[in-house]
Amino acid sequence: MPAAPELPDTASAVHTLMELLSVEGVTGQEAAIAARTAEMLRAVGVPGDAIRYDDAHTRIPLPTQTGNLIVQLPGTRPGPRLLFSTHLDTVPLAAGAVPVRSGNKIRPQGATALGGDNRTGVACLVTLVATLLRHRLPHPPLTLLFTVREESGLFGARYLDTKALGKVQMGFNIDGKKADELTIAAVGAERWEVEIFGKAAHAGVHPEQGISATLVAALALASVRRQGYFGKIAQQGKEGTSNVGSLGGKDGKAAGDATNVVTDYVRLTGEARSHDRKFVKQIVSVYKSAFLEAAGEVLDDKGKKAKVKFTSRLDYHPFRLEEDAPVVLQARKAAQTIGLQANLRLSNGGLDANWLVKHGIPTITFGAGQNQIHTIDEFVQVPDYLQGCRLALALATLD
Repeated sequence: MPAAPELPDTASAVHTLMELLSVEGVTGQEAAIAARTAEMLRAVGVPGDAIRYDDAHTRIPLPTQTGNLIVQLPGTRPGPRLLFSTHLDTVPLAAGAVPVRSGNKIRPQGATALGGDNRTGVACLVTLVATLLRHRLPHPPLTLLFTVREESGLFGARYLDTKALGKVQMGFNIDGKKADELTIAAVGAERWEVEIFGKAAHAGVHPEQGISATLVAALALASVRRQGYFGKIAQQGKEGTSNVGSLGGKDGKAAGDATNVVTDYVRLTGEARSHDRKFVKQIVSVYKSAFLEAAGEVLDDKGKKAKVKFTSRLDYHPFRLEEDAPVVLQARKAAQTIGLQANLRLSNGGLDANWLVKHGIPTITFGAGQNQIHTIDEFVQVPDYLQGCRLALALATLD
């Protein structure tokens, strides 16, 4: 098997990463990082009319500055059109990040996350295009996709205008730690919200006249845990996870007004995940039933009970590619050309690939140096980032 072209300019690749890490762009606020990415692509020779935005932001149900950034490159040799994707946004903790390199690691200067998730992917794709065009390397038609709002629910990929991609045959998503770790499956998830309407009363004088929404919440969560549906879940051969994310009152304030007032309103949010789509719904249904039952257990002195409003929504579908799927075989073959022994893995987190697969684009995901993401201890391992760049180049040039 012929070797893949070597990455000729690693210093430029690292410089690109450092520059992109310095541009703020938390989830939903990607206009600046999208513009800088487009500017860098034009600077390495991509025609302006090959770069466009879709209108996903007009359909995303949260305020979003811009649509997905899409770049189409014609092939210099025949072959099916390939998709390379990554996401533009970072978690809010990365706001104001200042990257500092020390040896083989890039860390944030202050008490922020770094944003390597997923500026490593953005830098890899800019480096890929720069290398292909500067060195005139043969490649099939390519589409690059830079999504928005991945961190807040995979919204960019979900509401993607797939017609803008061209007729892509397979996809390669960059988002993770190691280039030799090929993710071929990921969980699906649903998010839920429950509002509990109790009744206020003086907790010292007439507590029996009140209906404690807090107590309803506590009883419901205790029931979910007793049934084995909180945290890591294993039920009748099925596995998944669940969590309660927030517990509060109205308008983002604390639940309850004072210790001497029976709490009349509580709002909770949570999620459920599993590789089994039906089991995700089962987990959510256990939560719903628990809240409804708990509402019937907390009564005032006239026998009135709390009211519960429970809603849920799909976050993303689970997916699993076969180990002999063409996209998997292509990725393993490309990895071999740069001396990597690819390992296939399943992810318990959501990826843009969840929605790309749902859109009909078989997509694997590989990493490029991310470590300790979403924390102030985040760092990028430079050799692993460069290995991700090499794999992207191998995939784009593989016969």
